[in-house]
Amino acid sequence: MMPGLREWVFSAKTFASAMVALYIAFRMDLDRPCWAMMTVYVVAQPLTGAMRSKSLYRFAGTAIGAVVAIALVPSLVAAPYLLSAALALFVGLCIYFALLDRTPRSYLFLLAGFTAAIIGLPSVDSPGSVFATAIARIEETTLAIGCTTVIGAIVFPRPLGPALLSRIDTWFGSARSGCIAVLSGRPDDEAFGVVRRSLAADAVEIRMLTTHLAFDTSNLQAATQPIGLLERRILLLFPVLSAIGDYLAALRAAGGIAPGVQALTDRLAAWIAADDSAPQQEAAQLHAEIEQAEPPIGPDSGWEAIVLTALLVRLRDLTDIVHDARALRRQVENGDPRLPQLALPHGIGLGAARYRDHGMALLSGFSAALTVGVICAFWIASAWPAGGVAAMMAAVGCSFFAAQDDPAPMILQFLRLILIALAICAAYLFVLLPMVDTYAMMMLVFAPTFLVLGVMIAVPATNFTGMAIAANVAGLLSLADVYNADFTTFANNSLATVVGMGTAATFTRIVRSVGAVWSARRLLRANRRDLARVAASQGAFDQPTLTALIIDRLCELAPRLAASDAHADKAVADALTDLRVGLNVLNLQRDSAALPADARVTIARTLEGVAGHFRHRPSQRADDALRADIDRAIVAVTSVSGARTRNLLLELVGIRHNLFPNAPPYQPHSDRVHAALPAGAPA
Repeated sequence: MMPGLREWVFSAKTFASAMVALYIAFRMDLDRPCWAMMTVYVVAQPLTGAMRSKSLYRFAGTAIGAVVAIALVPSLVAAPYLLSAALALFVGLCIYFALLDRTPRSYLFLLAGFTAAIIGLPSVDSPGSVFATAIARIEETTLAIGCTTVIGAIVFPRPLGPALLSRIDTWFGSARSGCIAVLSGRPDDEAFGVVRRSLAADAVEIRMLTTHLAFDTSNLQAATQPIGLLERRILLLFPVLSAIGDYLAALRAAGGIAPGVQALTDRLAAWIAADDSAPQQEAAQLHAEIEQAEPPIGPDSGWEAIVLTALLVRLRDLTDIVHDARALRRQVENGDPRLPQLALPHGIGLGAARYRDHGMALLSGFSAALTVGVICAFWIASAWPAGGVAAMMAAVGCSFFAAQDDPAPMILQFLRLILIALAICAAYLFVLLPMVDTYAMMMLVFAPTFLVLGVMIAVPATNFTGMAIAANVAGLLSLADVYNADFTTFANNSLATVVGMGTAATFTRIVRSVGAVWSARRLLRANRRDLARVAASQGAFDQPTLTALIIDRLCELAPRLAASDAHADKAVADALTDLRVGLNVLNLQRDSAALPADARVTIARTLEGVAGHFRHRPSQRADDALRADIDRAIVAVTSVSGARTRNLLLELVGIRHNLFPNAPPYQPHSDRVHAALPAGAPA
């Protein structure tokens, strides 16, 4: 994306904020004016809501890190190795909590960690300065945030709301394409795989943008609840569309889709394709047609009738989801915090559960603590004057990129950008700034470089590059009200920066780095562990919680496998199949509670087999003994009359179809004889 007027305006605002903050820092005679200028370029964001959010988290993280440094340094001043170990462990602990959080709020934890290192590590040799350094860090950070927030809010503010609405519209388009692809019988096309991955990727971005909405100035600020429900409705499309596609394929394989059912799916597809131009009352008409098409289900119902009923149930769910999504989309567009009339109750949807990988978070924290600790030990043992700078940069590098599967390449990329920043700093410190004698002239000297870097920050494709160079140039200049640049100090600190980042990359590569495919397999294994626990009735799982966990993992899974389309599609399809089995298991456990004892025993044996299947490796297919247990359970359910017999039958058939998609269809009469045999006896 090429920069336009909007990007240049953002760059000019950011440069003005930096110059104002720097000027005030000089006039107030603050200790580290460069920190104010650097902070402006760190918190600068094109969207006002995101900028305010990041500013708040930076201030809070800086304050927490300063308090920790003040608490640790005087207490451990007589033991520099122990003090270094404590600061290294705190950095690792903050990285651990940041990775568990997985929202923009994680920035607070990261800032707390490396702020404690930035303040505390230089104080190992001079503990009496820790309080002054901490106060200076808080003062400059507060000054920078104040200047950035005021100028950003007054001069051509750019609300987050329109950007979020645009992303939601794109998300709607992907969801609509996916629905039409499934209903028209093309669920396995490559285009549908792209749509599925797009829905997952957009879900992550929309969730991130929504977390900044409370800090925004647009009319969407009050619409956080409708947006949350909208997100849940669209994510529910994953299991519903997956089930519809499978049931349609099963009906085609069993003899074809009846003309009436085909007309119904075509009509539903046309209603979805019409988007907001279609009357919402058509949803009620579609409901009525679906109910009329549903065949009666009883003990003698054939496989096709059961699969058709399961399909129609999912078509009704799809109708409700689309109806609610459109109604919520209109409320969001109008900035109306009130909820519209929804087809699904407000509580139906995704729970608040998030996937948290404690193992990888601990490993990342340990890797960072080890890196910082080793550098500190070398620094203290060698009495290297710039050793503290190396340890600080290692803490920064390990913190910023801890969420990556393999942080080492990004740390090395960051190091390359720091080298560019060092070259720019050298040109300023030893060529240009010695000729500057007024603040206005200094602004003119800085303007070309920082205006270009500001534009790079505004363009998504170059945001990281621009921010890294601008922040490091501002921080490494070490500006003061009197020119005092020293080449020996500059060279020593530059070497320490390279050593710190290089050591961070090396230790990370040895201890922490994993591949995207390895992470994807870890996510899939976590899914199967949870599903095994669900089938074994272990843990407090319900439908919203289970759906939220697996969909959240799915959103993490899709980007990691994007490089291998075929692998990604299969992995995502397997995850959705596992989710549908889990939801059927939960419903089966609930609905079977009122059955007679013999039927409950049969279902319990089936669930034990499902739990055993999910405990095995993902590559191991379900065995025929489990299918026989499922068929016995179907016979046991159909022989008992009750209000929930139909639901129990659909749940068992759903488990059977998902675990054995290529197995021969269930035959009610022959399987009734088979079910009478003892478990494990030859049929």
